[in-house]
Amino acid sequence: MAVTAGIDAGTQSLKVVVYDPAARTLVATASAALDLISGEDGSREQHPADWVAAMQACFDRIDPAVRARIVALSVSGQQHGFVPVDARGEVLAPAKLWCDTSTTAECTQIMDAVGGSAATIALAGNPILAGYTASKLPWTKAHRPDAYAQLATILLPHDYLNFVLTGERFCEYGDASGTGWLDVRTRTWSKELLRATDADRDLATCLPPFAAPDALFDIDPTAATRLGLPATAKVAVGGGDNMMAAIGTGCVEEGRLAMSLGTSGTLFAYSNTPVVDPDGAWAAFCSSTGGWLPLICTMNCTVATEQVGMLFGFSTRDGDAHLHATSPGADGLVMLPFLNGERTPDLPRGKGVLAGLDTSNFTPAHVYRAAMEGATYSLKYGFDAFVRAGMRFERIVLTGGGSNSAAWRQLVADVFGLPVDVPVQAEGAAFGAALQALWAVGRVNDDAASIADIARAHVATDPALSVTPDPTRTQAYAAAYRRFLQHLDALTPLQRG
Repeated sequence: MAVTAGIDAGTQSLKVVVYDPAARTLVATASAALDLISGEDGSREQHPADWVAAMQACFDRIDPAVRARIVALSVSGQQHGFVPVDARGEVLAPAKLWCDTSTTAECTQIMDAVGGSAATIALAGNPILAGYTASKLPWTKAHRPDAYAQLATILLPHDYLNFVLTGERFCEYGDASGTGWLDVRTRTWSKELLRATDADRDLATCLPPFAAPDALFDIDPTAATRLGLPATAKVAVGGGDNMMAAIGTGCVEEGRLAMSLGTSGTLFAYSNTPVVDPDGAWAAFCSSTGGWLPLICTMNCTVATEQVGMLFGFSTRDGDAHLHATSPGADGLVMLPFLNGERTPDLPRGKGVLAGLDTSNFTPAHVYRAAMEGATYSLKYGFDAFVRAGMRFERIVLTGGGSNSAAWRQLVADVFGLPVDVPVQAEGAAFGAALQALWAVGRVNDDAASIADIARAHVATDPALSVTPDPTRTQAYAAAYRRFLQHLDALTPLQRG
């Protein structure tokens, strides 16, 4: 009767799922909305206390009898965020998030200090892009000097929730890859990049120790009581939301490609060896399962469609009708959906652009289609880099809120020319966290099953949601994608100015 729980602290909401591995089903789900603090300078922040309150609210909504059966839980968290904590464990300032572009100048400063982007990639496997944790430190030093002076520990969002749950400060390799400081080839912190971030302070003393992918920690008694969990429950190491979504979609062995259509869009594939691009065309992250996770990230996915829906006064739940009312390519309307700046392509100061307007396509349906196509084309732009590097895939496993749209599923299949499957468990990151907890508990109990074995046994796709490419539409989208690239090439100099 034992069950495991997965917690996913995202940008828009925090979700909790409880999974029964014997019945192969979720026995409870709950979610709570989160507020985003936005500034005109590109800042995007949240109060970590809100994550804790949301986690409490979610567990309060779950039947106490179900909570009593939880033997282990694991946290998935939005990557790249910076939670500054003092020696007592108190949060010193709001957490700057992955979508925060106010520290773009600091990215350049850090990389210039070691010789530029190419030198940074040589040191750590990745450039330091807008939103990465490293850039948030010099910004905090300049803009929140009191908080910086009291800083004792640098925690990522999921690290902080682990700290709340266990009372211990630790991190793991997958999420740590998104700081910009981790040499992903050796899984060690780059002393050069830490020094480049702050030459006057040894930031290594602020970084928590690493935990193994299958590590388990005792839950703090106070946290257990507050959440209504057994005092014997264990907390698995967890990871970044992309790493947990990789588990939840079965992307834990080579040859599988997963795509997440959330506030941001991601495309990732598992590898047994580091996959580093000398030009930084993708994020060369570690996985949270002992391997690596080359990853494409866009900063504008469902945020673009939701903005269009709000503008014209309709819900994205009704968006599919607008897709069906228009043709591939939106009759020449092109959107560069860079509302939050962009990471793929690398345009941190980018802005949204709507091009090709005329009297026939200036309609809510066309604009909505252009937003959905633009978000998908940005992912295709990153996918092309994977293909140029020799990676090959036979299918796409789709997750995230956008996967609920039948029209978007078909659009992805047509644009990428690949069949699309959708997991039965839609909340890929939260479900992946629950599976990681299941794996870690099994290891302690001498279960030899690998994480790939766990994924094969528990990650199922829904045949009713699978789609295949339509050759006619694939050709039409290919032409529209070329038009998107032409506009991107023409406007990139302005976007970087």
